[in-house]
Amino acid sequence: MIYLDNSATTRPFDSVVEAAVRSMREQYFNASAAYKPAVDVDREIRACRKCIAVQVGAREDEVIFTAGGTESDNLAILGYAMTLHQSANFVVSSLEHPAVGETVQRVRALGHEVRELPIDARGIVDLAAAEEIIDEHTAFVSCMQVSNETGAIQPVAQLSALAKRKNPNACVHVDGVQGFMRAPMHMGKMGVDLYALSGHKIHGPKGVGALIARKGVRLVPQTTGGGQEKNLRSGTYNSPGILALGQAVCEMSRRAGEVEHMRALKQRLYAQLADLKEVRVNGPLPDEEDSAPHILSLSFDGVRGEVMRNALEGAGIYVSTGSACASHKQKVSSTLRAMGLTGEQADGTIRVSLGLFNTIEEMDETAAQMKKMFALLSRYRRR
Repeated sequence: MIYLDNSATTRPFDSVVEAAVRSMREQYFNASAAYKPAVDVDREIRACRKCIAVQVGAREDEVIFTAGGTESDNLAILGYAMTLHQSANFVVSSLEHPAVGETVQRVRALGHEVRELPIDARGIVDLAAAEEIIDEHTAFVSCMQVSNETGAIQPVAQLSALAKRKNPNACVHVDGVQGFMRAPMHMGKMGVDLYALSGHKIHGPKGVGALIARKGVRLVPQTTGGGQEKNLRSGTYNSPGILALGQAVCEMSRRAGEVEHMRALKQRLYAQLADLKEVRVNGPLPDEEDSAPHILSLSFDGVRGEVMRNALEGAGIYVSTGSACASHKQKVSSTLRAMGLTGEQADGTIRVSLGLFNTIEEMDETAAQMKKMFALLSRYRRR
């Protein structure tokens, strides 16, 4: 099996699984309790906060543990919108994940205006258009760090600088689910106020993530109860998930060089497909600076992405046709359409996404199988 759908989820590191099991078998105490074994668990949770904070240039006490990226985005967007006592405008990029795109519809229902930032043909936010769309009444700007469909790294720092020039009080939110520990992030230097991440995208467990909220950013909690996480996310701590997430972050940090190795794998795969004139890359090319190391979007002229995906699955190679959260809906990607692709081009797209367990040999086999499948399937080209 060759698994190339790591943007949907990743295989956990062995050490992550061991951390979760150890927590459930030995460190099962409620971290909010007052006796020593529970205090020890709480101390380990604080160490996980610090480990995450270091990776994004934040403080330990700014890390709020959640159930994952979706909850983090919801808490950031709705939590901020509910602090506003008069109508304001929210600006959101047109390439956002449904965790953001659907949530801003609720913001609109609260009486706020929502404006959309366009993207260019490479899938990157159009800063010239942003200059016109963001104004002194803009209270909130949201833009993902890395496109989950094309791997395009977004100009977050420039967008934040623009927003805060127009309105110094504007809050900048970044969905970092596909970017955390695979693209640079320093919240202070880049002007980011809210940053969301998820454990299962970095070889950690599902069902756990974090929202990093810079000091001074006010949020209304979306889950109330016992007051955990500074009253922002009540509920008994998911100790197995949190400690496993912390282990994943530590492991990723130790393997930082391997993250860049993923770029070499991506370039290897693309180089072997470059001679097929019927194949195009959606987004920045693999060797460009604004291309994330782990995601490659490919359109095959005349062959539906779904058909190519199924053919590759028959050869034991697993890719996707886009975001796992939306792929079952069989909709044409709004991101690809916003980039100017025709319906047929968007429909002919597959996404290859890499993880730390992938190898050069897998890239060679995948390229060979893609060429073989394309030669076969293109005989039945749509007219």
